Amino acid sequence: MIMPMKVLEENLNKHVALLLKDNRVLDGVLTGYDDYMNMVLDDVEEAGEESTKKLGTVIVRGSNVVRIVPK
Repeated sequence: MIMPMKVLEENLNKHVALLLKDNRVLDGVLTGYDDYMNMVLDDVEEAGEESTKKLGTVIVRGSNVVRIVPK
């Protein structure tokens, strides 16, 4: 089993994709996280069905994340 905190540690300052509970996908660079798995991402783009939306820097609450995919 892969430990979520280990995934965050190994992918700090790297590109990741987050699948959120509301089925949105955020692509960005993981620049920080805390013990609650809240994450800070830079250069974030929200991947939509027809286009992508640039969001810049985003703070994501850990409880909203379903999956973390290293890029």
